[in-house]
Amino acid sequence: MKRLQGKTALITGGAGGIGAATGQLFCEEGAAVALVDQEGAPLGEVAADIRKKVAGARVLEIAANVGAEAAAPAIVARVLAEFGALDVLVNLAGIRSYEPLADAKAETWQRILSVNLLSYAYLAKESLPALRRSGRGAIVNVSSTHAVNPRAGMGQYDVTKAGILSMTRTLAFEEAPHKVRVNAVCPGLTLTPFHVRRAEQTGRSELDLRTEQVDHNLQRRWADAREVAFPILWLASDEASFVTASTVMVDGGTRV
Repeated sequence: MKRLQGKTALITGGAGGIGAATGQLFCEEGAAVALVDQEGAPLGEVAADIRKKVAGARVLEIAANVGAEAAAPAIVARVLAEFGALDVLVNLAGIRSYEPLADAKAETWQRILSVNLLSYAYLAKESLPALRRSGRGAIVNVSSTHAVNPRAGMGQYDVTKAGILSMTRTLAFEEAPHKVRVNAVCPGLTLTPFHVRRAEQTGRSELDLRTEQVDHNLQRRWADAREVAFPILWLASDEASFVTASTVMVDGGTRV
């Protein structure tokens, strides 16, 4: 049997590299998948690509600003109306900011907190009644290695990623009596369209990134987004039925 056969999953950040890879992998493993992202056009392209690659894929596209609290009940309501249940929530949406903390603006704090941290809380809250009814509900929160290895110049982003880990453990403790598991994944250096676009601005190609050796991690390379999607799949599946309140580092052995 496929690992998510009969399950329904909601994935935010669904038009991004890891989100798209996770959506496709979940469909391959039998799940009905709702992909959420702010921009409808890229989301439609991802959904169309999944349907092309995965025969019989059930994919729902929802264009929404997950950083707005009011979006969460509307998103969950659409998923339940379309699929009738919700078994897995993957919180993956994220944005970046490049301001030293000494220069960080209030509006930047508000924007990045709303998407990177509060959206996780909003969607968890709205999803929990359905996840509890599932009897085998799972939440996978996608953080970052920079939650535990912060850098200069991206403090706001790193703070939100650290907050995700704390939220994950607290929610796991609270939801254990309701049989909802909550775990986190911390990706390291992952090759996504975002990084490809940034590289192209400096005259480097995707092939350059895929073939270069980096000092960031022990494997000295970038991860493919699908390599991050597999641990997310495992945590979402019943194979991880005795795993909750955990953080899985998917980082090629990131150097401190």
